[in-house]
Parts: sequence; C-alpha cells; structure tokens
Amino acid sequence: MTVPFAVRRIGHTVVFVSDLDRSRCFYTEVLGFKVSDAYPDAMMPGGMVFLRCNGDHHCLALVGGGSGAPDKSLHHIAFELATLDEVFRARDHLKAAGARIVYEGRRRAGCQIAVEFLDPDGHHLELYWGLDQIGSDDRSRPSSEWRQTGTLEEAVRHAPPGQDTTVHDAALRARVEAGTDRP
Repeated sequence: MTVPFAVRRIGHTVVFVSDLDRSRCFYTEVLGFKVSDAYPDAMMPGGMVFLRCNGDHHCLALVGGGSGAPDKSLHHIAFELATLDEVFRARDHLKAAGARIVYEGRRRAGCQIAVEFLDPDGHHLELYWGLDQIGSDDRSRPSSEWRQTGTLEEAVRHAPPGQDTTVHDAALRARVEAGTDRP
C-alpha cells in the first residue's frame, strides 16, 4: 500500500498529568515553555493547558486528571503534514487501511485541521495541517475565531480568519464542494 502523504515531524504531544497547576509551573518556570491557551474544566474535564517552545501554537499540552481521566499517561501524539490536501488523502488512506478514525475536522485552540485515529494498540494519533503560529507579540488567536468543525469538508468551508483552506487537488476540491468524504 503506497502512503499518499509524508509526515514532516512530530508536531505535538498531549499528556495527562496528576496536578495541572504543578505541571504548568514546572514546564513554564523550570523549562521555559510559554502558555498559549488554556481550557477550563467545562471544556476539557480536568482542564487543559497548551504550551509552546517555538512559534507553533503548542508543542505540548497538559490535561488535568479530572473526571476519571488516567493520571500520568499519554493522551495523543500528533504528526504534521505539509499540505491540507495530504490531510484529505491521509483520511482516505486510513479508511482504506481499516484504521479506526475517532475525529476529523478542526477542534478549537490551535485551529489545525486534522484526522485523529487509533493505532493497532489503541494509541490515539493525529495527522494535521495548519497549526496556528504565535508571533513576536506572544498572542494566540482569540477563542471567538476557533471555528470547531466535525468534518474535513466543513473545516475547509468554515475557515477561521487568515487560514487559507484552498484545496489544490481538483478531485479533492470537487468532493469538498459536493460535501462528500467519498473518494
């Protein structure tokens, strides 16, 4: 089976922590990470803090151990793809390979467009494109611009300000315009 996309790099990791405040302090005060965004318990049980060490919106996110979440374990690993078209091809490829897709579209903070799925051992993985970048002003995109969606097609049609969601492959573009995820 030929892989129709190329992973560029490990983009970010999300881990469960037993004490969110303690871990946030460790990563910011001891290791020098900066906070880009945070979710309250109402948005993510236990709360969530997005941390960066470069211009990416986040390279690490911490999830508090609330509401029965496992303490001190992996939440997911994300891999960056080079183009939006590759995210669509990745989704098609994963479906054809029988992978269990658990989410597709755009979540909230960071605004990346992604396909999330499970590996054979049940590890949660993400292939994404378009993660917001944080400039020298240290400001992240306001939450009013996040544009959460539940499909890749919807993510293309409802882009946040400044995110170019042009699909370049003609066949993929026709599917997006038709609103179908079928190849």
